[in-house]
Amino acid sequence: MNANLSPKDIVDSGMCIGCGSCVAQSKNFKVQMGFDNFGHLKPYGPVEWYEEPSRDIMDTCPFSPESTKEDELAAALFPYSAQKNIAAGLYQNAYVGYVNQPGLRAKGSSGGMTTWVAMELLNNNLIDAVIHVVPSEKPDQDGDFFHFSISKTEEEILQGAKSRYYPTELSNVLKIIREEPGRYAIVGVPCFIKAIQLLRKHDQVFKDRIKFTLGLFCGHMKSSRLVESFAVQMKVSLPEVAKVEFRHKFPDRAAYWYNARLTLKDGSIVHKDWRYLNDGDWGAGFFMNSACNFCDDVLAETADVSFGDAWVEPYALDGLGTNVVVVRSNVVGLLISKGIASGRLSLAGVDGKFIARTQEAGLRQRREGLAYRLSWNNTKIKTKKRVDPNANIPLSRKLIYIVRFHISIWSSTIFLFSKTSNLMSFYLAWAKCALWVYYKVRGKP
Repeated sequence: MNANLSPKDIVDSGMCIGCGSCVAQSKNFKVQMGFDNFGHLKPYGPVEWYEEPSRDIMDTCPFSPESTKEDELAAALFPYSAQKNIAAGLYQNAYVGYVNQPGLRAKGSSGGMTTWVAMELLNNNLIDAVIHVVPSEKPDQDGDFFHFSISKTEEEILQGAKSRYYPTELSNVLKIIREEPGRYAIVGVPCFIKAIQLLRKHDQVFKDRIKFTLGLFCGHMKSSRLVESFAVQMKVSLPEVAKVEFRHKFPDRAAYWYNARLTLKDGSIVHKDWRYLNDGDWGAGFFMNSACNFCDDVLAETADVSFGDAWVEPYALDGLGTNVVVVRSNVVGLLISKGIASGRLSLAGVDGKFIARTQEAGLRQRREGLAYRLSWNNTKIKTKKRVDPNANIPLSRKLIYIVRFHISIWSSTIFLFSKTSNLMSFYLAWAKCALWVYYKVRGKP
């Protein structure tokens, strides 16, 4: 067993995902979240807080080696979930499809299901508000392009549609939950949902007030440098950018052909397909948060319901977007069943093997790849995951994981050097070469 850990221990080990849970638990107003030099959110505060070992940190940090694992949390949260799968964990039912209601599918990155469930919870008086990520109205003043916000109407909930590949944190909204009684639903990536469930386990206020968790499948978290790099490659300065859209839809193109779109303050739009960006291959790991190298939850196994993209044909070819939905809550399951019966949802039941197939690449990274990275034994904290260290894999697979790991580390460092040296061409040339190496080890032409 590890000794009690401080926030500094978690950060220095590379295990801090930037969720803000530790900051939310502090009563010291000087303790807050902020961006580090690499564009990741980290906790900051007085030395007596930042370096003080804490049992609370051990129990509630989602990457703490001593916090409750996903399997155990899910077993306590969803005792009536009869099905279990290596990808989805415990679940009741799973579906593939989309929302039939006008507008919702078009406004989301995928099939519109996350927004639909959030609205149904609100309209059926099961919650008072939804906590989710929305665009910042004035990013140059707010200091970020996206942040968690509290929505109490359908119109506000719609502001949270679409994927946000940008760092956000929960500390401010968690403090509001503590101060303002109500029934809340929270939308988040797997590690953020785990952080919420750990808080609910150890704090009665959060247990009473957070009624539902809506999870988003996750490949990894990006730093804020991704937006900066996109702006450079689209030949605009970051201060000119007013809005960011990571996945603009073209109905006549395949869903996996991501198109990044920047709206400038003068109203003009610049855009570029990810495949034409030097760092636009998601799987290469550019600007990945270091904690993501030690995550084993792809499908938000502790959420009441989880949503992702159906990355298998024919669904992946549909530019309008198609969701995979994994249901663990009786209440959410009933809402979805009623939606199907009324024709508002076009969903077909699927099994665990289908779910795993839609997230095959992410699961390899978090199972085989994680086991290999754990075999390196190069972390300052003894890490405990649901897979055991294993270096007995083919050399071809080892090379992929090694290159991806180093791209995730060096992309942030080289970008920072290039930015401070006013030599962005150096980063772009490096990224192009790094991607070439990544494709070579993958055997991709």
